[in-house]
Amino acid sequence: MQLSDLLYKVSLLATAGDMNAEVTHLTMDSRQVRSGSLFIAVRGTVSDGHTFIQKAIDLGATAILCEEMPANRTETVTYIQVANTPQAMGMAAANFYGQPSKKVKLVGVTGTNGKTSVATLLFRLFTSLGYRCGLLSTVQNQIGETVIPATHTTPDSITTNELLTQMLAQGCTHVFMEVSSHAVVQERIAGLHFAGGIFTNITHDHLDFHGTFDNYIKAKKGFFDQLPRSAFALTNADDKRGLVMLQNTLARKESYSLQTLGTFKGKILADGLFGLEMLIDERQVWFKLIGRFNAYNLLAVYGAAVLLGEDEEEILTELSATLPPQGRFEQVISDNRIVGIVDYAHTPDALQNVLETITELRHDNEQGVLPNIITVVGCGGNRDAAKRPIMAQIAGKFSDRVILTSDNPRFEDPMVILEQMQAGISPVDYKKSQTIEDRREAIRTAVKLARPNDIILIAGKGHETYQDIQGVKHDFDDRQVLREAFQSANFRAKE
Repeated sequence: MQLSDLLYKVSLLATAGDMNAEVTHLTMDSRQVRSGSLFIAVRGTVSDGHTFIQKAIDLGATAILCEEMPANRTETVTYIQVANTPQAMGMAAANFYGQPSKKVKLVGVTGTNGKTSVATLLFRLFTSLGYRCGLLSTVQNQIGETVIPATHTTPDSITTNELLTQMLAQGCTHVFMEVSSHAVVQERIAGLHFAGGIFTNITHDHLDFHGTFDNYIKAKKGFFDQLPRSAFALTNADDKRGLVMLQNTLARKESYSLQTLGTFKGKILADGLFGLEMLIDERQVWFKLIGRFNAYNLLAVYGAAVLLGEDEEEILTELSATLPPQGRFEQVISDNRIVGIVDYAHTPDALQNVLETITELRHDNEQGVLPNIITVVGCGGNRDAAKRPIMAQIAGKFSDRVILTSDNPRFEDPMVILEQMQAGISPVDYKKSQTIEDRREAIRTAVKLARPNDIILIAGKGHETYQDIQGVKHDFDDRQVLREAFQSANFRAKE
């Protein structure tokens, strides 16, 4: 593709060289440059792509897209200066791949909690309705039945457009995508055409990146501000910032609610450890998902499906048979009736939602004894440190026993993280808490402490199958470790 076509609708500050040069490849990684490449110099949080411009030229780059023109330029290379390279990259990627997002129904899901669940449930629902679908999520990217591992909640714009092109080639008509706040700020969704956007909720998270909660809210809202008039914007009316998301959007404004007025109205009739009964738009339905937070997720999915033109009765019929996504309130039960729950809850609000749900669902056993709640929880390293004591405080408040342990420490000392968590344990809860740095040993200890009918919550990692320590991802799956702990305690996990 010629550079002039590739940069259609991109606002240029200056150019130097042949704008009719042929480009056969786009990359923001200088290591991937080859002959015919357009190298895009992006200023990242760790490194600045502008420092790799000469390396890209040495490897055969045809053109350079940058925010700052190099003082010394190579005559055979074309240079394009723009104000914002990530934004320009998104538009260029969309042009390069033929605007694939306009050829499918692309729906984005944003919010602090519930993004993965809503996107995955939409993918499963529309697949069961007979469509071939694509999924871009924290857990995995998926094209029909083909699974592609995910490295980011929202991929960079080149990767996204490449995946959308593959989805189109394989007959996908609908694509469901998690949209993180980082992605909005870093322009990773620039150039994409969305058929709809969904807001789940917003609570304390990612302040290490955004700086303030107000900036975090603005980042989420920025997604809806970009939606076209042809799209729908579906928000959680019960979240106190739900309607804020719709203030400046051109999209069709819709809402869902359990408590207030909304386009799509739901009511919880019964909630237990093995299912949820709801009234949705005057239809009574039983679901395999559990908890109030999942009631909101189901309402969001139902509303989006209706807005995409599907039949209400058929939507609810298919949703009633749907299982929860991996690592989202996923149960592993021993043969002596200890209930293990593995959940991705890694924010204060998510952890409180899960623990409140467990508290509401536990009932006296046959001997009239209330099951204990044993919580195993940690916090990730190189992330928002302010939430660490809050997470521990919540775990202490809603649990009978708390084990603080390592999560993904990344490049931090796990014991420093745990000390910061310990500071949040209130004096009244101190005696029921303990700290075990080794996550495997912490899970084993929880199983040893449990008696029949007790509930063990293992929070923070959910679907993840690794533990990130000093940049190395070691094999670690909470679900598998829990099964092994049951077996070593002479219990078997029921599948």
